[in-house]
Amino acid sequence: MASGISAKHGLLTTKYSVFNSLQRKILPHAICIQRPTEVKCLRASTNSTIESQHNEKYCIDIVRSRDYDGFVSSLLLPEDARRSSLALRAFNVELAQVKDSVSQKTIGLMRMQFWKTTVEEIYRDDPPVQPVSAELWRAVKKHYLTKRWMLRIISEREKDMEDRAYRNLQELEAYSDNTQSSLLYLLLESLGVKDVHADHAASHIGKAQGIVMCLRATPYNSSRRKVYLPMDICMLHRASQEDFIRGSREQNVRDVVYDIASQAHVHLKHARSFSKNIPASAFPAFLQTVVLEDYLQRVQRVDFDVFHPSLQKRNPLIPIQLYIRSWKKTY
Repeated sequence: MASGISAKHGLLTTKYSVFNSLQRKILPHAICIQRPTEVKCLRASTNSTIESQHNEKYCIDIVRSRDYDGFVSSLLLPEDARRSSLALRAFNVELAQVKDSVSQKTIGLMRMQFWKTTVEEIYRDDPPVQPVSAELWRAVKKHYLTKRWMLRIISEREKDMEDRAYRNLQELEAYSDNTQSSLLYLLLESLGVKDVHADHAASHIGKAQGIVMCLRATPYNSSRRKVYLPMDICMLHRASQEDFIRGSREQNVRDVVYDIASQAHVHLKHARSFSKNIPASAFPAFLQTVVLEDYLQRVQRVDFDVFHPSLQKRNPLIPIQLYIRSWKKTY
């Protein structure tokens, strides 16, 4: 009986084998009917992955070259938020470089309008084919980022196209709050932090960062015959724009820098006063305080000479200091 069953199955196997052979000869395309679709799906999947990697690399490269401190800080974020942080910083870099990369204000305003439209399209799930836009869309979908903060950054950068000095320190603080603080709010959201004390700290750190960036950029701007330092403080110490353009290192110029740097220090101090009430998960967003503190200490060591050559060099120990601060979970 067993041999009979074996013979029967063997016969069936032979029949099916012959049938398949005939089918391949008579209908050569029958068994390939789904292969083109499978190949297309595979290619689409591969292309999508390659495009995603290209977008991520673009953001990494632009942040590393234009915002190195922000790049290192992003690397120290939790893995879940790292890519989104780089996308947000790339977005900030794209906006920041508009002013210096255009020869006419109209062109700059057109670029700002492009980013306004882009943000609206991102929130409609229809981002334009552009690396930073694609990465922003991914971050928005993943962390439910608030559109208002992005639009606020764009609007403030748009107003800054006027290309004039800040009338007073309060105007510089407002600009810093609308740009740098808004970026920090988005970073907090990417970390999953929603805390009023963290928001207060972010507001002060953002203002301090904007002030320090204005000071750090003074030698570069002066070389282009541009001065953006608050006019009220310059007038208080009888320092003219021409003093900065020619790189004066007189006491009145140092006094202007001292007053502005002191305000940045005050904001850092206020931000740290909230540290006991802020969840530890928010601290990685505030690693930039290491960079701000480093600059303020270095400018103090050279007696607030903003044109001192040592201030134009990057501190090679910053990455180590950022890592230590990250390990200690402080800011």
